Amino acid sequence: MITIVDYGMGNLRSVQKAFEKLGFAAEVSADPRRVEQAEKLVLPGVGAFKDCMDNLRRGGFVEAILRQVASGRPFLGICLGLQLLFSESDEFGCHPGLGIIPGRVRRFAEDLQVADEPLKVPHMGWNQIRIERPAPLFHGIADQASVYFVHSYYVVPEDEGLVATRTEYGLSFCSSIWRDNVMATQFHPEKSQQVGLHMLQNFGDL
Repeated sequence: MITIVDYGMGNLRSVQKAFEKLGFAAEVSADPRRVEQAEKLVLPGVGAFKDCMDNLRRGGFVEAILRQVASGRPFLGICLGLQLLFSESDEFGCHPGLGIIPGRVRRFAEDLQVADEPLKVPHMGWNQIRIERPAPLFHGIADQASVYFVHSYYVVPEDEGLVATRTEYGLSFCSSIWRDNVMATQFHPEKSQQVGLHMLQNFGDL
């Protein structure tokens, strides 16, 4: 069973439906006990970093997530679910995250450019990923595959060795990480058509 954390923010049903389309049993749960005991756990998220962390604390999910990750069972963070893993975020101030991955969440600069052409923030739409490490999530995925992004902030791990993919958007930013049982993407696999479904299949097969 794949458990998707329901903490009041995130595109939960689209993630669940993507797994179900692939033939996996997937549940959306607001029960911290189910989250802690999850065979495989997915933390999606959209919205503001601080609001999401507040909801995780209020719902009793912080310790449940930390215990599930510590158990060694597979964990997947998606979009804000990647950012929440980090030590802190610069979004609307400085706010602590789950602290699973040392590092910061930073905002794209307003003056981003490519070939003297300004880039819009948020970074929204299709872009390519450059595979830096052969993470289990990307088994069978071609280098420079296109995936779907919607975000104004990006993660900066203290340990560059955790970077699984990078993406170019006025700078080279970390678009996914991998450490042991923890995988997380800034992009949305559930919105990335066949490439994204292949990634979710890889996660479900772990």
